[in-house]
Amino acid sequence: MDGRGGRRRGVGAAYELTEETPVYVISVAAQLSGLHPQTLRQYDRLGLVSPDRTAGRGRRYSARDIELLREVQRLSQDEGINLAGIKRIIELEQQVSALRAKVAELSAAVEGAAAAMQQREAQVHASYRRDLVPYEDVRQSSALVVWRPKPRDPRQ
Repeated sequence: MDGRGGRRRGVGAAYELTEETPVYVISVAAQLSGLHPQTLRQYDRLGLVSPDRTAGRGRRYSARDIELLREVQRLSQDEGINLAGIKRIIELEQQVSALRAKVAELSAAVEGAAAAMQQREAQVHASYRRDLVPYEDVRQSSALVVWRPKPRDPRQ
């Protein structure tokens, strides 16, 4: 795996194309994004878009990189945001994405822990002995209680 979650080609492994797979050379990426190749190089130097590199140091762009290049162009031209601002926006969006993934992971862990706790609680309740009666401490008092039997009914 590469740092962005894409899959690398392994020996004997089938090559799986995803939106993270770096397949486009800079000229094709420039055409697909509607930008000049020199602009792509500048964005790479500024860290706005970081394509993978081949062994010969050539840039390879993925479909996700192309989407990001289009978004950078839209923010720059349509919204009038400078490149430093765009870089910060991209960083914050990546942080939000990572935090959402972490929240989902922690939520799943909490749900798992709650289920395990309920299961353990059910086991404890099932282990109670049903033949025992709770003992209540009766306080001794000095009160005098007189017992008088009920009068017998003469009809019996």
